[in-house]
Amino acid sequence: MIEFDDVPGLVDPLVIAAFEGWNDAADAASGVVDHLIDVWGARVVGAVDPEEFYDFQVNRPTVGTDEQGMRRVTWPTTRIAVASPPGLDRDVVLVRGIEPNMRWRQFCAELLAAVDELGGTMVVTLGALLADSPHTRPIPVSGTASEPELVDSLKVDESTYEGPTGIVGVLQDACTRLDVPSVSYWAAVPHYVAQPPCPKATLALVNHLEDLLGVSIPLGDLPEDARAWERGVDELAEEDEEVAEYVRALEESRDTADLPEASGEAIAREFERYLKRRGGAEG
Repeated sequence: MIEFDDVPGLVDPLVIAAFEGWNDAADAASGVVDHLIDVWGARVVGAVDPEEFYDFQVNRPTVGTDEQGMRRVTWPTTRIAVASPPGLDRDVVLVRGIEPNMRWRQFCAELLAAVDELGGTMVVTLGALLADSPHTRPIPVSGTASEPELVDSLKVDESTYEGPTGIVGVLQDACTRLDVPSVSYWAAVPHYVAQPPCPKATLALVNHLEDLLGVSIPLGDLPEDARAWERGVDELAEEDEEVAEYVRALEESRDTADLPEASGEAIAREFERYLKRRGGAEG
């Protein structure tokens, strides 16, 4: 059972969750929640008891000095924070943690009980996977939803994936079983630059959250970090002709697969985001 600090009544809270580990290529998904906690000034209100769910020889605690100069041990866990983003007529619950090592069903049950206690009305999970996508093109983001109504309204898909899954997939299944509306967004990180971070993939996921929420999210250094990341990968590719040739093949395959109308929709969405940001800046 997750115990909460004093939490005021939340307004129609949306839950956004990401977990380090198998679901989080290049830390792109957990990086989104870290960013949102920072720019929205979220406050941590509770945490999962790690004793039940983590193998401390796999996910070791860390020791360090706190702000008061005291030595403290920090345990691996999953934390829950709340925020009231400006311009949004609802609150947000942010779940940021590590994929547990054991008792996944109990873990998801406790998380969803906490979501229910906080009044959460929809769960959005974020993930990132390694894929054959070129770093020079927009990072693909796929979306799935648990209910036909969400599939239609958000223009995402019903999942047809079959195969191994991580805690994100198990949490999505738990949401479906409890009739909790849920959406999942996954970024496709170029597999040849898998080391974290990948700010370009994090930015792509943030953009999809903007579309979902209908509000501009402060981006901070993410756009410049994404450009710097791409320049850095360009330089690496230039030093290795085999890598450069592979990237060109991926680009050709991607450009051939992208239909003109799909590219047009992407341009339209980007222009809408630009207008919203400019309107917010002028306001």
